[in-house]
Amino acid sequence: MLALMHEVDEIYTKYPFFGTRQMTHFLRENGKNKDVCRNKIRGVYEKLGLRAICPGPHTSTPHPEHKIYPYLLRDVAIVANNHVWSTDITYLRLRKGYAYLVAIIDWFSRYVLDWELSISLDASFCIETLERVLKNGVCDIFNTDQGSQFTSERFTGVLLANNIQISMDGKGRALDNVFVERLWRSVKYECIYLREWESVKEIRAGLAEYFDFYNFLRPHKAHNGKTPAYVYLT
Repeated sequence: MLALMHEVDEIYTKYPFFGTRQMTHFLRENGKNKDVCRNKIRGVYEKLGLRAICPGPHTSTPHPEHKIYPYLLRDVAIVANNHVWSTDITYLRLRKGYAYLVAIIDWFSRYVLDWELSISLDASFCIETLERVLKNGVCDIFNTDQGSQFTSERFTGVLLANNIQISMDGKGRALDNVFVERLWRSVKYECIYLREWESVKEIRAGLAEYFDFYNFLRPHKAHNGKTPAYVYLT
């Protein structure tokens, strides 16, 4: 199961438009597991927190008792720092296991404000990361997907207490949070997939180095080669 999760993660990062049906067919034709069934892939998608970037029947869903907020950013021009922040969770492979990464990014500058690792999808590590970021300032709008971590009253309550408007992606519309999706692609191809990671401690150190590089040294095309830190901090 772990090997299949790693394989699906890498294929999805390259082809994020694959739903479970396409992923199943692709693995049967090109993958290591020729006998994989769609039900198993659905389980892997759920475990990894994945959904295709186009609407489909098997997207991440909130807890049925959690409130869903409307998407506020369609056709909105983002022209300043701290106008919109967003967050998401992604799966990270270890040699003998896995971890989950959450990050909060400023949409305008693409600056990663903070991040955290967890070995479970409990909402606590997302809330702790949000609370740390809010000690240094606030944004106007905070965007998430409809995952149960972000629709929970514990998470949305922190935003409401700081007078921040809540925006949530439309169901099945991962591109509503496109800047985080692009960040995950960069993190995985420029850090995670370059080596085998033995432990959460080791991958934490690797990510700390990578995010320092991403924020302060890596030129960003959106800002004509300026770094996210240059745009956000100066």
